[in-house]
Amino acid sequence: MSVSSSQRLTLAALLAAAAVPAAAQTGKPRTGGKIEDAEIEIVKERENQLPEAARNYDKVVLPPAATPDRTVRYTFPDFRLPSQNLNPSVRVLTIKQEELEPLQGNYARVGVGNYASLLGQAHFHTTRSQDHAFGLDLRHLSSARGPVDGKNSATSQSRLNLNGEMYRGATTLGAKLNLGRDRANFYGYNPNIERKPEKDSIKQVFYRADAQLFLRNRDRDAKFQYDLAGGFRYWKDNFKAKESDLYAQLRTAYYVTEKGRVRIDGDLSFISQKDSLTVSRPFVQVTPAFEQNIAGRLDVSVGATLGYTGDTINDARQVSVMPAVRLGYAVVEDKFVLLGGLGGGLQRVTLYDLTQENAWLGPNQRVADTRRGPTLFFGFNASPARSLQTSVKVTLANDRNLYFYNNSRRDSTKFDLVYDPKATQLVNIHGELIYNAAERVRVGTKLDYNGYKVKTLEKAYHRPAFQGVFFGSYNAADKLMLGGELYVLSSSYGSVLRRTATIPAEFNNVVRPTDSVIDLNLRADYRFSENLSFFVLGNNLLGRKYERFLNYPSKGVNILAGLGYQF
Repeated sequence: MSVSSSQRLTLAALLAAAAVPAAAQTGKPRTGGKIEDAEIEIVKERENQLPEAARNYDKVVLPPAATPDRTVRYTFPDFRLPSQNLNPSVRVLTIKQEELEPLQGNYARVGVGNYASLLGQAHFHTTRSQDHAFGLDLRHLSSARGPVDGKNSATSQSRLNLNGEMYRGATTLGAKLNLGRDRANFYGYNPNIERKPEKDSIKQVFYRADAQLFLRNRDRDAKFQYDLAGGFRYWKDNFKAKESDLYAQLRTAYYVTEKGRVRIDGDLSFISQKDSLTVSRPFVQVTPAFEQNIAGRLDVSVGATLGYTGDTINDARQVSVMPAVRLGYAVVEDKFVLLGGLGGGLQRVTLYDLTQENAWLGPNQRVADTRRGPTLFFGFNASPARSLQTSVKVTLANDRNLYFYNNSRRDSTKFDLVYDPKATQLVNIHGELIYNAAERVRVGTKLDYNGYKVKTLEKAYHRPAFQGVFFGSYNAADKLMLGGELYVLSSSYGSVLRRTATIPAEFNNVVRPTDSVIDLNLRADYRFSENLSFFVLGNNLLGRKYERFLNYPSKGVNILAGLGYQF
């Protein structure tokens, strides 16, 4: 009798769980940057919160085909700049871990592991109500030691999230408050040839706060659909840099006929950035469009994206006017959909988000919004069999002020944002294959190829050409949950200054490749009773201390195990 892939995954996770007690006794374990992330998340319901393993893998995603009677079925965003981070010690690119559904609304967890790691987590939420919903989430994950000089490469992440909603008829009124503190060290020095620095001299700390109010319509049959949000985000670091962002978002649609609607999406942001200088960065973008379903099979959306950014880096145009044309044709209804279109627009870039991708940015960074020129995209969504979904999308674009990370010439342990003064040509091929059988077995893969053609820069620094994830999970009778992910990234590039042996000495910029990444993670959750459960996580089980960012090796094998209590 042959062994199925799900059985092999189950066996691998059980072997990892069996190895945990010995590892935990050593008194040593391990964190989003998507890499939190954004995030691909493979979840039943999407939540705007930092995933448990916060790596960010947010790509251009084609939503699966849906078939409501009156709505235009397929929407496809122009683009979302991919976060290219992967570093399990910082956890910046991951699939959200599938977990056993809590039998009660509240739970708490605590875990320990090697690298002197500590996990604490708590979730409190009101019971179901027709009038309101309130919740509190707390999470702390830290490692007192790391891959270089012990405490000099320690990390920690702490989160506090509050959310609440009130339901009044067809209207939802809500608020969110997210607070965070991240600690990292600049450990990208060579301990074999450089003097060990004091821990406090290489310390970096980020503080984040995001408060938001929102108002949305709950009645899906109403002609007028709306989702309004406004808030304030605040960020600061250990170099006394600060960023304040007052923002608003608008998503509306009005059905003029049963098959057609007028849609208006808008974004507004005013950023004040303070470090050695004070910079104001206004941003506004609006996309009006008309969407129509024709003959039940063809969806057409015609509009335009108008945007303005206050950034002037590289003399990029501040005003952007781009087409917003979408076509979706159901060759086989609910089975095979062709799609394509023309798009473009502005992508807001903030230090709040960048420092979740790369914790080792140096001070006084020049941040610029990315301007994507007219963009062609095409692809398909398909459901060839029950529980199986697949999609492919190809994007051809020209980007101005697309950011890259390169080692600073002043200090190679830090990174600077660098831009090509000319447009960067991009070819992106994105593919997904997901099989989800009755919420018990879930396997799949998400793959991306990014071909960057830079004009002035020597390389597309720290943006790998290929990145992918292979994942699977198995839920055994709501008693045992097994899961695993395998991450693969191709090598990218950084650069360092090298001193010549000539007199007088000169310094040359030398391009160096980073390591390719192969990272295997496994997880097991076992429920002893309705209240008590045990979990074990194994990260980077292949033990490759790769450098996703030049000079920054990741941790080796790290194991985290603990108990959970639900009430």
